[in-house]
Amino acid sequence: MFNAIPIWSFFKNSVLIAVFTVFWKLLLCSLAAYPLARLKFRGRKLVFGLILATLVLPSEVNFLVNFITITQMSLVDTYTGVILPNVVTAVAILLLKQAFEEVPQDLIDAARVDGASEWVIFSRIMLPLITPWLATVGILTAVESWNEYIWPSIVMSKPDEFPLSVGVLYLRGTFGSSTRVIAAGTLITIVPTLLAFLFTQRFFMRGMDGAVK
Repeated sequence: MFNAIPIWSFFKNSVLIAVFTVFWKLLLCSLAAYPLARLKFRGRKLVFGLILATLVLPSEVNFLVNFITITQMSLVDTYTGVILPNVVTAVAILLLKQAFEEVPQDLIDAARVDGASEWVIFSRIMLPLITPWLATVGILTAVESWNEYIWPSIVMSKPDEFPLSVGVLYLRGTFGSSTRVIAAGTLITIVPTLLAFLFTQRFFMRGMDGAVK
């Protein structure tokens, strides 16, 4: 397998895509969830309802629109084009919104009385308190980004820039393929996700418990 494909290059590409996807999703979704959970403004219920409405549509429906948008932004064959459509999702906003709502209101009121701004409350008080939920969203996002095949294969056309999920199946030709090599590559694709869950399962389970409550 190591002789057949540049496995470490694919591995590096997958790590790069997963890390940036997790970072931007946690940042943007938490920024979207906090005002929906804790701030009162006109149209809040409407905005939240529109976000929930996106759950009705499968992700595959957005492929054409996303590809047209990525093309117009000249992001085809770039990692940004792979990452951008996945950095904000309704599921992540819903989970983080619920996490923010579980923080006692008295704690926020005390911070406001002490003169803390909304940004200070958000960054120094709220985010540390919802660490298990952030970890849960991060783990789910990392696994989803690591295993995603369809969208990267649409956006990327240069084999050197393929993530691992696409690069392994790149060995599957029209008239033949090496089943053993593909199986070995698939095993390497699965191992990092298993290790990630093994070392972060306590955060994941605490976040899921909070989501169920």
